[in-house]
Amino acid sequence: MQVTREAKPGVTDRFDDDDYPAYTMGRAAEMIGATPAFLRALGEARLIEPLRSEGGHRRYSRYQLRIAARARELVDQGTPIEAACRIVILEDQLEEALRLNEELRRSAGGPGAGGGS
Repeated sequence: MQVTREAKPGVTDRFDDDDYPAYTMGRAAEMIGATPAFLRALGEARLIEPLRSEGGHRRYSRYQLRIAARARELVDQGTPIEAACRIVILEDQLEEALRLNEELRRSAGGPGAGGGS
């Protein structure tokens, strides 16, 4: 007898979802080489806002962990946590602006659209 399992709609999509809050505070801290207190400090500084499980526990996404890891790098280099958070926010905003700018160039067919001679 062959057993087949049907995946629930959307469940497998979570594996690739950078925004899915899959990691507990302890696991997240371990992954970025920090302490849970560091993650709480990032939350207090409003750099990242973890989602809460039904039981009220903090859960972090891969995107949030990348942001936290960048803040940790800066803090490890001697940057105060508040300044590190501001730097990370500005870097993230710049990256998004550059991405949007590139999309607009492509859709408008302007320079950098890849179709010029």
